[in-house]
Amino acid sequence: MGGCPPASPGGCESGTVSGTLGDPLRHSEAPVTVSPPRTDDRLPAISGHQPALDGVRAVAALAVLVFHVAASIGMLTAKDGASSWLLSRGEIGVPIFFALSGLLLYRPWAAAALGLRPPPGTRNYLWKRALRLLPAYWALVVACMLLYGRDHLGDVLGWFELLTLTYSYDPNPWWNDYLGPKGMGQIWSLTVEAAFYVALPPLAALLARWARRGTDVGDRARRLLWGLAGCAAVSVGYTFFSVYLSGNPAWTGLWLPRYLIWFAIGMALAVVSVWAHADPGPVRRLCRTVAESWGMCWTAAVLLYCVSATPLTGDSRLVTVDPWTTQLHLVLYGLVALFLIAPPALAPAGHPGITRIMGNRVMSYLGKISYSVFLWQFVVIYGWLGLLGRPPFTGTFLIDLPVCAALTVAVAALSFHLIEEPARRIRLGPLPARAGAGWLRTQPFRRGRSTGGDRG
Repeated sequence: MGGCPPASPGGCESGTVSGTLGDPLRHSEAPVTVSPPRTDDRLPAISGHQPALDGVRAVAALAVLVFHVAASIGMLTAKDGASSWLLSRGEIGVPIFFALSGLLLYRPWAAAALGLRPPPGTRNYLWKRALRLLPAYWALVVACMLLYGRDHLGDVLGWFELLTLTYSYDPNPWWNDYLGPKGMGQIWSLTVEAAFYVALPPLAALLARWARRGTDVGDRARRLLWGLAGCAAVSVGYTFFSVYLSGNPAWTGLWLPRYLIWFAIGMALAVVSVWAHADPGPVRRLCRTVAESWGMCWTAAVLLYCVSATPLTGDSRLVTVDPWTTQLHLVLYGLVALFLIAPPALAPAGHPGITRIMGNRVMSYLGKISYSVFLWQFVVIYGWLGLLGRPPFTGTFLIDLPVCAALTVAVAALSFHLIEEPARRIRLGPLPARAGAGWLRTQPFRRGRSTGGDRG
């Protein structure tokens, strides 16, 4: 599975926003004071805590957990019925996580590209990402090495690659496959997530440079969407390279370009949600329509998932030697993620139907601890199966799943409260406040000095 998509790093601070004649994205010499924001409960929520997105994150984490329990007890090898095929697509959690990361992390840069706020600081952003990922992950690395990798405790290079999430670039790791050592087979997707974190600031800068050629906010938003379509095309082209030219698709198929399309889906939702705050035109109607059609969207996601689980779509592997099967998984899984995430991403805060299902207390809490659920699930699964003394790929799903799920949630809760939460409170040091950070100017661009507006 994929790592845990964290909350958006953008802050909300009062201050001034300035602009220049002819280019609203640049600061002018004459600052304009931003007035206190007016709220509009019909616009997409683009700041603050969004419990419904926590619920989506919980769905992704639990899907991956179910998938790994089923795989560990041999349910995915026989393909002897509909349940086996349906469970084999629990890897759907990966594109959901990646799309969530694209949505939440790109949103401040999307607002900056549309001229609605200054861009976030890269230094602070990277520090927050490191604190989000590394402390709990490092605890997992130490635990897995002590439990399963004692023969390699003296391998300095191995420790370095594991601790820096760069092991997926090593063509000859000491474990059996490229996914990761025992207990960490899911961490390959976290290496992709980490690569996206590092690549996002320069990618956002390139997209903003392209968007800046637009004459108004709508034109700039459309340019961003076309740029993100180009990112999706990179995934398609890279997949053919990985299969036909790299000579080792099981290795090169675990790198960021292969999955950029799923991040781009979330980034596109970020653009649309921010665009709706600046343009009273059709984009607002689109957001309201999607939000109010949440039942239809989620039904479409379920149906697409069922289609992806049929034998027609090929074996259950995100990376296969058949490029067409791999491309089909890219598209189908991406559509499932899109239809699942779009309603809460484009809905106003506190939308009753969406919040009732995805944003209730249970789902919201499971979403908060989802990163640790993702991290520790294999340790729990192997511990449970080892305690019972079972041979590999044997077990009873209806017994093993509830036990492993309960134990994983318990361990994840401890990891969240003892490691994740304290680590996220560590500060890098005093950072200069950005003028107007977090404040959105919601009026369409006009030639001349940019004006202050509402905060979304």
